[in-house]
Amino acid sequence: MDDVERAILITFDESGAIDSELKSQAVNFCQQIKETPSICSLCIEKLCFCKLVQVQFWCLQTLHEVIRVKYGSMSLEEKNFVRKSVFSMACLEGIDDKMCAVSDSPAFIKNKLAQILVTLIYLEYPLIWSSIFVDFLPHLSKGALVIDMFSRLLKALDDELVSMDYPRTPEEMGVAGRVKDAMRLQCVPQIVRAWYDIVSMFRNSDPEICTTVLDCMSRYVSWIDIGLIVNDAFILLLFELILIDGLSEQLRGAAAGCVLAVVSKRMNAQSKLSLLKNLQLSRVFGLISDDNDYDLVSRVAALITGYAMEVLECSKRVNSEDAKVVSMELLDEVLPTVFYAMQNCEMDAAFSIVQFLSGYVATMKMFSPLQEKQMLHISQILEVIRTQIRYDPMYRNNLDILDKIGMEEEDRMVEFRKDLFVLLRNVGRVAPEVTQIFIRNSLASAIASSSDRNVEEVEAALSLIYALGESMSDEAMRAGNGLLSELVTNLLSTRFPCHSNRLVALVYLETITRYMKFVQENTQYIPLVLATLLDERGIHHQNIYVSRRASYLFMRVVKLLKSKLVPFIETILQSLEDIVARFTSMNFASKEAAGSEDGVHIFEAIGLLIGMEDVPLEKQSDYLSSLLTPLCRQVEVMLMNAKVLNPEESPLKLANIQQIIMVINALSKGFGGRLVTGSRPAIGHMFKQTLDVLLQILVEFPKVEPLRTKVLSFIHCMVDTIGTSVFPYLPKALEQLLAESEPKEMVGFLLLLNQLICKFSTLVHDILDEVFPAIAGRILSSIRRVADSSGLEANTEEIRELQELQKTLYTFLHVITMHDLSSIFLSPRSRGYLNSIMHLLLHTSCHHKDIITRKACVQIFIKLIKDWCGGPYGEEKVPGFQSFMIETFATNCCLYSVLDKSFEFCDANTLILFGEIVLAQKVMYEKFGDDFLVHFVSKTFSSAHCPQNLAEQYCQKLKGGEFKVLRSFYQSLIENLRLQQNGSLVFR
Repeated sequence: MDDVERAILITFDESGAIDSELKSQAVNFCQQIKETPSICSLCIEKLCFCKLVQVQFWCLQTLHEVIRVKYGSMSLEEKNFVRKSVFSMACLEGIDDKMCAVSDSPAFIKNKLAQILVTLIYLEYPLIWSSIFVDFLPHLSKGALVIDMFSRLLKALDDELVSMDYPRTPEEMGVAGRVKDAMRLQCVPQIVRAWYDIVSMFRNSDPEICTTVLDCMSRYVSWIDIGLIVNDAFILLLFELILIDGLSEQLRGAAAGCVLAVVSKRMNAQSKLSLLKNLQLSRVFGLISDDNDYDLVSRVAALITGYAMEVLECSKRVNSEDAKVVSMELLDEVLPTVFYAMQNCEMDAAFSIVQFLSGYVATMKMFSPLQEKQMLHISQILEVIRTQIRYDPMYRNNLDILDKIGMEEEDRMVEFRKDLFVLLRNVGRVAPEVTQIFIRNSLASAIASSSDRNVEEVEAALSLIYALGESMSDEAMRAGNGLLSELVTNLLSTRFPCHSNRLVALVYLETITRYMKFVQENTQYIPLVLATLLDERGIHHQNIYVSRRASYLFMRVVKLLKSKLVPFIETILQSLEDIVARFTSMNFASKEAAGSEDGVHIFEAIGLLIGMEDVPLEKQSDYLSSLLTPLCRQVEVMLMNAKVLNPEESPLKLANIQQIIMVINALSKGFGGRLVTGSRPAIGHMFKQTLDVLLQILVEFPKVEPLRTKVLSFIHCMVDTIGTSVFPYLPKALEQLLAESEPKEMVGFLLLLNQLICKFSTLVHDILDEVFPAIAGRILSSIRRVADSSGLEANTEEIRELQELQKTLYTFLHVITMHDLSSIFLSPRSRGYLNSIMHLLLHTSCHHKDIITRKACVQIFIKLIKDWCGGPYGEEKVPGFQSFMIETFATNCCLYSVLDKSFEFCDANTLILFGEIVLAQKVMYEKFGDDFLVHFVSKTFSSAHCPQNLAEQYCQKLKGGEFKVLRSFYQSLIENLRLQQNGSLVFR
């Protein structure tokens, strides 16, 4: 072993035993060897003598790189030497009387050799090396090793150059066309003849090499003369291989792959139909059975599916009636086998079959009414769907407890079912009555099925009913069209033995909820629906996943049926007593926290039920008091003990308080503001007392962020529920929320203020005046860090939170301004922040990357001009504001920002922003008169080198009063200035 071989072995070593410095030296040494002029000779010499696969691979890889990168600079002698040597290796010929060691090497070495030959074909065929294929063919007589190498060459040629399954550059497509044209003229018939001879000769003695040849051949059928394959000799051979029982299954499958390639070849529809008919493919239909090998069945199933798809395409494209009849006959012949394949075989072709069936169903829309045979096919398609959507019983336990295997299987099935349910919907449109009868019978069959299949049968039948409902319009569902009324009645009145199973219980609940529009019109079914949702089939199901989902679905049903449920309130509350008690009982805090989802959804549903005006006041008060009193009492007890909480108890106790706030919040959502503040103030009083209790949490636990967030959410709810009655509580609440808030919490704080302003407008002036200085001071100092950050530093979680806060601040300032509260900015305590706010808004209106945010800032300025400026010669309400708007805002925002090339007039949002900028100019002229016009035209336009005639036209349009005309003219003026400046203007 010499130094080169040793170095190569070290570079390939992955054991970790080699010193890293030594490995680095070896890599550098190998790299230096690659740069030597005699590298091709060295590689070929090593390939002749060395049997170490690492060395062989390195040499072939190096040769490949040299040919690809340095081919143009290689001498003619060197090219000839490489070409001759590589070809000799492939054909098992000696090089300078030395036998090459590659012939006994692993497959990946031979594939690399084939890749080098393909690179030479790319560069030299047919102009320089025209005889490569013709020269190779005589060597095939040497036997399997050379045949294998030739097949590898043809496969590599397809992979690297010819196949359109991979993206190709225009240059590669040009070379591929050149190579294929030359091969068709020169050697394709000889290659096909060689394939035929090899398969005929070795079919019994070496089925593996025959399989390799046929797999290779199937790649070439798409672009060679079809007559070379579709002839009495070759087609007979392929069908013999497929049909003879004693042959290798792989060989039979490879022959089926070749016939599929023939079937799939692009050609004229009439010619294709004749070809398909003459193939007599029905000969292979019987191979789709459980008796045969999985691989063979898969290949034959793929062939039959491909054939069916091609026949279907022909039926659409042929023009003559005779041809259409032939295509429909061929379809009728193949369909039963397609159905059988889908239902009985584990296959990779399932997706293709679904695509074919979808296409077939689409063609049925042309037939009205459907013929008997087509109706039969529809029934068979439905049976295929039912079979395919069934879970495998082997996963039953995994799916029930939902372990890792169960989750993976459920995810796989959800994805797999999507196309099948689309197919079901299409079938339902073509034959609605047949579909509904099939689904009804499926349910009946599932109910009667044996216990070992019951779970999967029932789940599939229920899934079909659910999918049917998904495709029905609301009107059809309300009316109970077709068999729907019978179907829903059967569904609601049936108790399945397997209801304890998670999947069955879930799909049953989802299906019941899906048909709630029908129940809405047929209220006699309400007791059955409630029983399902509330008993052990729903909320009281033994499986936590089912009970939680049932809680959510129950809440949705209550939202939909609402007043229709008033007669059942007592029954519902009794059924939920044990659930509610988990939250209202006084020892709740000492227990393990309950699941948040079911609690929130159940309390929201109860709130919706008892919050209706249809419920008498006395009962309503009793219901609400029985829930709020114990919940608030628990919070009060916790607050009293807040100082003595030990570290071990603390997390659980805080989690329980959080849970209580959430269920109170959910409960309150059912009570409308009109009822609470108008007709039933006693209810409002109960909520005010609750708010008073919950606000104490902010005092006792000021640094517990989850509690603060939940209390804030409750305040949001109370703003809508008790209206202005919330005002006395706001100063204390806002003070506590503001005291400890981080940027993320400050966003929530601003959203609360936005809600208050939008709901109560100027009524919140005093409250806002009180908190604004603290907000402005805190936020302006925080967001300064956003402007200072750049690059990777700007992508931290902290900076992202500050950016969100900044965005919310702009919305907050916009809401203040648009609700006639701009006087807040001018109050003595806030005045100190006015300059900073104005410059922040100016910078944002000119430069912010979000166009919507820029628009909001421009709108703020427009409103401030209207609020703070009386008229052209009126008293200046805010000293310095007019000159700021004329000299700074107008110059930077109204001109320079729109002159920038980044301001894209082709963008819809940018055009809206542009409209606001033009409106700002109009408002400034109305309020500032000639002061604005003189400065903007004589100074600002001049700095942008605006021609005098355009400036004069601008003045006319501005004074003219027609806004659309002004906007259109100003856009053309900006575009003119852009062309004139050509990027030379330096924007401020």
